[in-house]
Amino acid sequence: MAKQPHLLVEEGDVHEIAVIPGDPGRVDRIADLCDDSEVVSENREYKIVNASYEGTDLTICSTGIGCPSAAIAVEELSRVGVETFLRCGTCGALQADMEVGDMVVATGAAKEEGTSKRYEDEVYPAVPDYDALTELVGAAEDNDEDVHVGPIVSDDAFYNESDEYVDDWNDANLLAIEMEAATVFSLARRKGLRAGAICTVDGNLVAGTQKGADSDDELPEKAKDNVERAIRITLNAVTAL
Repeated sequence: MAKQPHLLVEEGDVHEIAVIPGDPGRVDRIADLCDDSEVVSENREYKIVNASYEGTDLTICSTGIGCPSAAIAVEELSRVGVETFLRCGTCGALQADMEVGDMVVATGAAKEEGTSKRYEDEVYPAVPDYDALTELVGAAEDNDEDVHVGPIVSDDAFYNESDEYVDDWNDANLLAIEMEAATVFSLARRKGLRAGAICTVDGNLVAGTQKGADSDDELPEKAKDNVERAIRITLNAVTAL
């Protein structure tokens, strides 16, 4: 199979399990917690590293921001051998009792984005694979972590999440908002692959603490610290899948 045009990888370059953060910088943070790692390719928002963790081989690939670039990553990685995708990212809380640094394992994602709708009608569910979901929850419990488990929303318009939208999502008991999971889940399901997602809370939209609202950096310190917790949970889930 020809080299993929955006990720610049071909069959044999990657492993069957991929951890997919959005941020290319988080690829390095994940790799640093692995036993060994090697950069495979770097192009645009995509950085790909092969690594091993406790005897399990994995590929780490950033997806950038949003569903369009995440779809490219899933499409191209699946063409060269990836069968399981675990998103390890950040999210904004939609429930008042959730704090910065909390973690969310998604049981589904509302499609407030356009990419998945190019593949299928929005009435089709964007849901994770059962094994991926349960292993993420199980890994959190094994680490004595408390996580929120439930539905989230994937939205395209970071700067247009109005009070009306937030109130509606809150009333629907959606836990959090992020920008990639709905498309990752939908594409994986359509292709007969596995996908799951765990995200660290970096702000609370109900409380008015959206990401960047109280920090000069993209993530507040508490969220930065707890990203590592989410990474460790994800890596432990990798060893079980």
